[in-house]
Amino acid sequence: MPKLVALPVVDAHRLVGPVPFDDLPADPRPDMDRLGIEAACVTHTLSLYADPAAGNEALFALGDPRLIPVPVVVPGVPGAGAPAALDEVLDWDVRIVRLCPERHRFELTGPVALRWLAAMAARDLTVAVDLEETSPAGLRTLAAELPDLRVLLLNPGYRRLRAVAELMEAIPNLWLEIGTVNTQRGVEWLAERYGADRLVFGTGAPVLDDCGPRFLLDHLELEAGEVELIASGTLRRLM
Repeated sequence: MPKLVALPVVDAHRLVGPVPFDDLPADPRPDMDRLGIEAACVTHTLSLYADPAAGNEALFALGDPRLIPVPVVVPGVPGAGAPAALDEVLDWDVRIVRLCPERHRFELTGPVALRWLAAMAARDLTVAVDLEETSPAGLRTLAAELPDLRVLLLNPGYRRLRAVAELMEAIPNLWLEIGTVNTQRGVEWLAERYGADRLVFGTGAPVLDDCGPRFLLDHLELEAGEVELIASGTLRRLM
């Protein structure tokens, strides 16, 4: 059973900043050090819970290479999007952006979103979206409209493993964060069917637990090369 003592680990799904109504650490780096996490893709909480533009501004001001910015994008008609124009997204020096269609009230497969996402796909940007922010049907429709768009599905949980497996079967450009796939041999089951190169380590911390996913990663019953892909290799390829 491989252990990850010496392997680099990159967290694909982490938050930075204050969380409303919860006493959680604003700085993720001490917990990352404790768990041996080399770097993390981070989204600012202001972008999720309040103002996407202000949160993105705070995110880009962090200036720490260990904290890889994943800004939130809200596609919209002029005056209703965040950022205000698609060109601003394309000018960002990022490889992954995050979409929150349910929280920010836009249609993932609406005409404006499809236009923005088509431009992102042409720039090889990956879009991250929480499964609770959309639906399997919405993701299948999105893939049918934009088959070249790379999607990183966050926080899938284990109770929807069948639906997630169907999505991975139907959408070749779908990658999966494993942090909440905490059922016995669930990650191994996905790796055997769809490949470890479509699975990434992530935690959702500090809102979600990060110790559990880290323990899971250390105890996967997979070949060392497959574990290395999940720990950081797959995500580095996406970026």
